[in-house]
Amino acid sequence: MIKRNQPVLLERVIKMTRPTDVAEYERYSGFEGLKKAIEMDKEAILDELDIAHLRGRGGAAYPLGKKWRHLYGSKGDTKYIVCNADEGEPGTFKDKALLEHDPLSVIEGMIIAGYLFSAKAGYIYMRGEYRRIQKIFQEALDHAEKAGFLGKNILGIEGFDYQITIISGAGAYVCGENSALLNSIEGKTGRPRVKPPHLADVGLYLKPTLVNNVESFAGIPVILRAGGQAYRDLGTEDGGGTKLICLSGHVKNRGLYEVNLGTPLQEIIYSEKYGGGSATGNPLKFIHFGGQSGPIGAVENLDDCIYSYEGLWDKDLAIGSGAIVVMDDQVSIVDYLVQVAAFFAHESCGKCTPCRLGTTRILELLNKFNEKRAEAGDLERLEHMLTHVTNLSACGLGQSVANPMRSGLAYFAEEFEAGIRETAAPIKGGLW
Repeated sequence: MIKRNQPVLLERVIKMTRPTDVAEYERYSGFEGLKKAIEMDKEAILDELDIAHLRGRGGAAYPLGKKWRHLYGSKGDTKYIVCNADEGEPGTFKDKALLEHDPLSVIEGMIIAGYLFSAKAGYIYMRGEYRRIQKIFQEALDHAEKAGFLGKNILGIEGFDYQITIISGAGAYVCGENSALLNSIEGKTGRPRVKPPHLADVGLYLKPTLVNNVESFAGIPVILRAGGQAYRDLGTEDGGGTKLICLSGHVKNRGLYEVNLGTPLQEIIYSEKYGGGSATGNPLKFIHFGGQSGPIGAVENLDDCIYSYEGLWDKDLAIGSGAIVVMDDQVSIVDYLVQVAAFFAHESCGKCTPCRLGTTRILELLNKFNEKRAEAGDLERLEHMLTHVTNLSACGLGQSVANPMRSGLAYFAEEFEAGIRETAAPIKGGLW
């Protein structure tokens, strides 16, 4: 039985001393979800996922049940399971904790997917900076295979053969985009594909493929062990379960927390259980939600905000990856957005012109405002550039650049206006 306000995903992270040890994992309900799954009709597994209403935890918030049903209905004898562990969103470190301290939960979720879709191969694409964690995860894979949970005839089921392989990324943020990630696994340049076709129909090696986030896979065993409705009751009607959040910036208690969806945002930011309020003693000014690609909210407008998918959407905000970056009133929004824009300009893969050039031009314009040398009309030029980069970019990297920019501009327009220099009077003789 699972209860609200108790850790579900972080329970073993807190308690286990040997995260790769199968016996210790089983003492904390490990592999119970898998054992239950193999006794269920496969349609019943999909039904439980629909009831649970787990939204993808990588950032897009697409209902996991719908994605799994799509792949289940896809034609093809060969299907692949891929875990996206390319955690490249600044301010996000939730997947790292699961991979390092509870890797077997992610492996169990991937095995359940392998069983459901009769897949023979799974891949976990892990960011290159996680070298040490890759070794931990490989040790967990080896122990799971030795215990009979990977390899040939898993749990004594004839024909249930499944292996998981670690693929190391090379540090490209764009490979967090699912199709770019698949290209990278195939040994190609990590650049996004044109969609459709959907990856559930034409994915890895042109075969139907499931791609989910680390946190999403870790939630699958919980759903099957406890039941879809019990999992949904941990959250809200628009999104079931708990969410791992990464608190950083100017809060006292920075770190990783697990919260029930539906928790008041004020509790997350100010209670001693979570953020603890301002670390600097200065009033808090704004919060950046969901990573660099997420929107920004002014603290003064968030008194009644509920941390849930719908609760944030009502405020034109988003949960995204679960990052919550809090800034106090000493931080210039323009200076902050310069850093965000620099990140996007650096990480653009260069495939499409709108993103390759547009992110650079946006950075140049923001620098002009930050250095108080912007000119009349630069605000309109910035808006124009944001619109074009959003509408014309090939993938989510360019399409999401405008999220923090537009929201920051909406709440703190006066800081942008302060960066516009006064036009000097013309010098006689036309030198100006």
